[in-house]
Amino acid sequence: MKISKTLVIFDLETTGTWVSKDKIVEIGMIKLSPDGSREDYIKRVNPGMPIPANVSRLINIKDEDVKDKPPFKDIAKEVLDFIGDSDLGGFNIQRFDIPLLERELIEAGLSFHYKTRNIYDAQKIYHIHEKRDLVAAYQLYCKKELLSAHTALGDAEATFEILDAQIKKYGSEKEGVESLKDFEYESSSNYFDKERKFCWWNGDLYPMFGKYGRKKHIRSIVKSDRRYLEWILSSDFNEEVKALVENVLKGEFPQPPKNEGS
Repeated sequence: MKISKTLVIFDLETTGTWVSKDKIVEIGMIKLSPDGSREDYIKRVNPGMPIPANVSRLINIKDEDVKDKPPFKDIAKEVLDFIGDSDLGGFNIQRFDIPLLERELIEAGLSFHYKTRNIYDAQKIYHIHEKRDLVAAYQLYCKKELLSAHTALGDAEATFEILDAQIKKYGSEKEGVESLKDFEYESSSNYFDKERKFCWWNGDLYPMFGKYGRKKHIRSIVKSDRRYLEWILSSDFNEEVKALVENVLKGEFPQPPKNEGS
């Protein structure tokens, strides 16, 4: 790779995907210099909170693996020194890794001036140049060009063929289409309701909307601002959310899902 300025390509493994709350578990960096030299940096850290079980399965790091590691604040200065004034590269770093790293550095009392650097986000480039629509899926799974794109029956026919190909590739021909029904992206956060108004994080349930969105959990809200929860009951929220709020106001709190624990 030809470069004219030092480039640090990095990735974070974290306790989840909330930029404003989740913590770094591991940081890996590759520093590439214009002279062709390379330097690697890899450190695990104790996030100071349990790693959810579903996250542990994804990143293959458990609580016991990091219990004796330093907190991020203890290595923050060496991380910043390693990066120096380099440009930055990674996959989805503009939306996730960079803002989360910035927050962790600020919490450690340090500043991270990244907006003056060149950012090379491989995911952004990938999404710009590689289509991810029905035409692309038809080509990938069926190895054919979709000539009837954007006609209702043509698109439905193509989707039928794609599902059939996905059963053969990922599922079971014996079970048929039902073998695909449990295919979901495993999320590091767990939504309480179908409309994703409330979400579990670190054993507590947070609203995803309004003045307390992602800021205060529901146990805290019921103590400090019951009128806010009463407003939810009188507003246009689904019955699942209203049932939750009614129970909370009576002091009955739901239990976090099993994959919230390690």
